[in-house]
Amino acid sequence: VQLQASGGGLVQAGGSLRLSCVVSGRTFSYDMGWFRQAPGKDREFVATITYTGGFTNYASSVKGRFTISRDNAKRTVYLQMTSLKPEDTAVYYCAQKGAGSRSYDYWGQGTLVTVSS
Repeated sequence: VQLQASGGGLVQAGGSLRLSCVVSGRTFSYDMGWFRQAPGKDREFVATITYTGGFTNYASSVKGRFTISRDNAKRTVYLQMTSLKPEDTAVYYCAQKGAGSRSYDYWGQGTLVTVSS
């Protein structure tokens, strides 16, 4: 199973980025999520989306600024980030839940987002 995240980079505060994560080697038919880990901090939940895309949930810190979506035909999950703040700087990871699991069992390698003030 491989989750390949991309789209990170350096952006000024107030700017936007779109992250992508392509899943291969396993069915895409599971809930997907985005997490992030800032330097010196624990990894934290950012957003999640169900297989059908019918339900999404966000961390309070990103609600209204970030949007998670998925294209099942492309086996890709996205995270559209707008109104970025310096505190959004982190390595962003995509993850997939396992079969019958409430936890995220499969993880990508992460993509770095740096927001300058």
